[in-house]
Parts: sequence; structure tokens; C-alpha cells
Amino acid sequence: MSRLKIVTPDKAQLTVERLYKDLERHIVASPPGLCPVDLQLSFLKVCHAQTCGKCVPCRVGLKQLQHLLEDVLDGRATMETLRLIKCTASDITDSADCAVGYEAAHMVLVGVEGFEEDYIHHIEKGKCSYHITQPVPCVALCPAGVDVPGYIGLVGEGRYADAVKLIRKDNPFPTACGLICEHPCEARCRRNMIDSSVNIRGLKRMAVDNARANTVPVPEKAEATGKRVAIIGGGPGGLSAAYYLELMGHHAVIFEEKRKLGGMLRYGIPNYRFPRERLQEDIDAILSTGVEVHLNTRIGTGEGEIPFNKLKDEYDAVYIAIGAHTDKKIGIEGENSKGVISAVEMLRNIGDDKMPDFKDKTVIVIGGGNVAMDCTRSAIRLGAKKVGIAYRRRQDDMTALPEEIEGAIAEGAELYSLKAPYRIEADEQGNVTALWVEPQIIGPIDAWGRARPIQADVSLMRIPCDIVVVAVGQGIAIRPFEESGVTVHKGMISAMSDSEVTDVRGVYAGGDCVTGPATVIRAIAAGKVAAANIDEYLGYRHIISCDVEIPQVNYADKKPCGRVQLSEKEVGGRKDNFDAFECCMTEQEARQEAGRCLRCDQYGYGNLKGGRVSRW
Repeated sequence: MSRLKIVTPDKAQLTVERLYKDLERHIVASPPGLCPVDLQLSFLKVCHAQTCGKCVPCRVGLKQLQHLLEDVLDGRATMETLRLIKCTASDITDSADCAVGYEAAHMVLVGVEGFEEDYIHHIEKGKCSYHITQPVPCVALCPAGVDVPGYIGLVGEGRYADAVKLIRKDNPFPTACGLICEHPCEARCRRNMIDSSVNIRGLKRMAVDNARANTVPVPEKAEATGKRVAIIGGGPGGLSAAYYLELMGHHAVIFEEKRKLGGMLRYGIPNYRFPRERLQEDIDAILSTGVEVHLNTRIGTGEGEIPFNKLKDEYDAVYIAIGAHTDKKIGIEGENSKGVISAVEMLRNIGDDKMPDFKDKTVIVIGGGNVAMDCTRSAIRLGAKKVGIAYRRRQDDMTALPEEIEGAIAEGAELYSLKAPYRIEADEQGNVTALWVEPQIIGPIDAWGRARPIQADVSLMRIPCDIVVVAVGQGIAIRPFEESGVTVHKGMISAMSDSEVTDVRGVYAGGDCVTGPATVIRAIAAGKVAAANIDEYLGYRHIISCDVEIPQVNYADKKPCGRVQLSEKEVGGRKDNFDAFECCMTEQEARQEAGRCLRCDQYGYGNLKGGRVSRW
């Protein structure tokens, strides 16, 4: 009889595990724009390496699929090959004994359906149809196309004003993005292949904290063209378009319905995340170009309002950047009770310094996005006795940034996950007394890869409260434009990829009013795109340039090094006020973090493609 032994990993097993981790890091660091067929073949090979070899569909079928995909990439395929790929993948999906074969073949089927045109292009032209214009992942993933490696190098040398100038070439809100950007640029940072992504937003903050935006001169303007452009909306999108149009020599005139500029930067983001004086630094720099502003001005057909058609007649072009500032209803019983407020209304009042009275009250916030977290953390600062978050999915499924969720919970918020709002209970006077929720269990994965909640076989749950804040999205005040002939589709302005409104010459639109509620950097990018296309529509092709000299590459070895995280004030000292709580890096931290950048603009594919590619 053989004796049992304690199994411990040997050297080979440990090495394979390390290789798996390395492979995961490479996948995380994959930039957009890679050949989808080539990528699919690589994944297929990884899957085939896991087959046990017992069933023919998996052992033989996956290998045949590999050969067929290799024929496509090597120029040996015909349209019959494409048909064989579909048939083979379908047969494996239907007959494989385990998930290894099924999922691998299903992945091929999804790819053939999703990018069949690229397969055909390989077959007919012998090459990929994808053309990578920006191979540096951080730049490619920044909606505004900011030269990230360039300003990281400048921050590393302590040249903060130059860093602000370089950022501003593509993004006139360096302070806003240094403090509150959702930093999509970090998602595929190639530093992930070594350890973890560079703290890009933190380095941008380092620049704007040491060289305030309103102290760094804006570029010299081009010669005046005599053209005038009306911009409806003074948020990040409208102000960005105005900034670039002024630099191009056109006169930008902003019409803003509220009493202050900033849009959702002012009326949607609380002061503790983005102090108003810091917002004003960016706005002052933009206005220094000569932008004309009309506040408290509404566009419409009512008394005291300016008709949209009048702007079309009096200006050479019009840009609509009204954002999404109206609330959305959930559609549950009791939603009109006293004490039910929308997130838009709550944050707008805070932006106008009209602080809601939540003293000693119990507040429940419905929603799981960044706006819901802003409302939650604001309610805590407004003196609420207890604050809870009701969300119908899991915490992992929340769309808010992880640091925002963690911050809210650290400050004392209670998370009621897998709790779908059912009805709002009110007393005889109509005042909120409780939120009834329907417990859920996590269920099937939906088309977007998120687990869908389904109703649990348990009783409804009652959560006592005095205030219910509804943070489930925003709407767009579209009616005045629709009545003036602007094409509207599903509650949003219909505009083409160049921002020109469908079927209306000279009228452009961008940002939330076209895409629905999105991030600040996307609104900025939309304003930049609109300005470039309006400039071309007016008969010009101005170039926005920056004469800052980018630092040379540091050739020191890139050894593994931990990521510097921005520190925060302790919870006890921040949750009873709206003062900014996030702290900037020290010079030592900034130098170290900037040194972690691999300078993909100068090495590898970035260098092969010419490195610094400008969208201007």
C-alpha cells in the first residue's frame, strides 16, 4: 500500500504560475487597434493548450481551427476557408464535452460575426484592415489624445508649466482632469507588463498644483478671421470648443442658462472632489483667449429666451453642448413623495451653495455610479445621521470608480447591494418613511459581460429613511432644438462622427447631448473635435501646436517598482466638511512615478509609427 504524501508545488509548477501571471499582465497591457484575427489565433492557442485530449472536437477540432486561422493570416485562405471556420467552430461548440472546447470555439464564432470584414480583408488584400494611427496605449485611450508620455517626462524634470502647456494643446482643462478625470489612459498602460500602471492622473495633478492653469500663458492666437460661432452651453464641452476656436482666430460666443460657467464640473461634482476655485483656474485661462459669455441666457421660444433659429441666422456656425442636466425617474410607487429628490437637483443646489438640510436624517441613495457616490458622500458631509446606498447589483458591478465606492464606505455609508428599489413608503402627510427593496440574487451574464440580477425568493425588505436620493441617470432638455428642426433620436441630438448635426449645415453638437451622460474628458474631446471641424467648415485648416521641448528618454533599467498612490486626509477630518481631501504627490514621489513610465512614444511600436502623433 502506497503512503499518501503532502503535495507541494515543484519548481516547474511555480514557474508556470509565474508565466500565467506574466501572460495576464501582457493581456491587460494590450493597446487598442491590434489585428483581431491575430489576437483571436493567440487566444485559441492558449485554449488548445488546456485540452485534455479525450474528445475529438476539442483535441482535433481546435487544432484545425488554428490551421484555418493561420491560412487567413498567411494569405493562403479563400472565402471557402471562412465558411469552413464558421462550420468547424459551430460543430465544436455543439459537440465538445467540456467548457474548454466549447468556449474556445464559441470565441471564434463571436469573432467571425463581430469582425468578419477584417477576415475578408485578409483574404482579399492579404493584410489587416486595422490601421493604428496612435500605437501608444495611454494616448490612444485618452479621448482627447493628450501627449501623456510627453508631460510625464516634463513632470519628472520638474518642468510643471511646460507640462501644463503640453496638456493644454489637446485639453484646456488640465486642472479638472488632474483632480477628477476617470483616467482611461491608465487602463492599458504597458507598465502593467512589469508591475502596475503609471499613476497618470496623479502626475497631471502634480503639474497643475505646481503651475496653476491661470498662471500659465495660453498660446498666441491666430489672425482674426471675422467669423463668429455661437456655442450653446458653458460646460467643459462648450468651453473647450470656444477655447480652440478663439485660438484659431474665430470669435466664440457662449450662451449659458445658469449664473456661472462650468456645467457639470460646477453643478455635478462636489467641492470636496473639485474645489470651485480650482475650476475657476481653468475657466479663467480659457476666457483669457477672448471668449464672449452671456450668462442666465436660455435658448427657446419662451419669454426672454433666444430662438435657436436666430442664432443660426446671425452666426457663421453653431455648436450645441447643453449636457445632460435633467433628472430621470425610476418609475416606482411613491416616487413623488416629499423627501424624494433627484441627484441632479441635489448636486445643482450644492453647486449653487444652497445646501440641503440633512441634519440628523437617514438618507438612502439609489444608484451605483459616480453620481450616486457623490450624493452619498455629500449627504454624509451635510450631517445625515445615516446614509445608505441601494443598488440592484453587486458591489463589483457598480459603475462608480472603485476608489469612490471605497471612500463612501470608509466614511460610514452602508451598502445595500442586490437590493432593487420596489416602492417608497410615505406617511399621511406624504413624507418619506421608508424605501422598500426587492432582494436579488446574481444571475446570468448579460451581453455586456455583467451578471444580471434576478428576483430572490424572499420577502421584501424595508429600509427606514427620511430622504431618498434618486441617482439613476440624467436626461437632456432637447425640446427647444427639436422644435427648431434639429434631428433628435431617442432623446438625444443626432450628429455625425464629425459632430455636424444630421441634415443641418453649419450646426454641430457634441458631448452628453449626443452620446448621453458620459465623462468630462469625453465632453472635452467632443468640443475639440467640433472646433476642428467647424474651422474646416468655415474654410480654414488651422494647426494647434505646442513648442515645448519633450525630455529625452532616461536609459536607466526599468526595474519593478510599486505605484505611488495619492494620499487622503483621514476619514475623521474630512467627512464633516466639503474641503478637498485628496493630497498631491511630493516631489520625490513624482520623480519616482514619472521614472516608471516606459516612454512607449520612443520605444517599440510607438517609435516605429513615428511616436508623437497629433490629432490636430
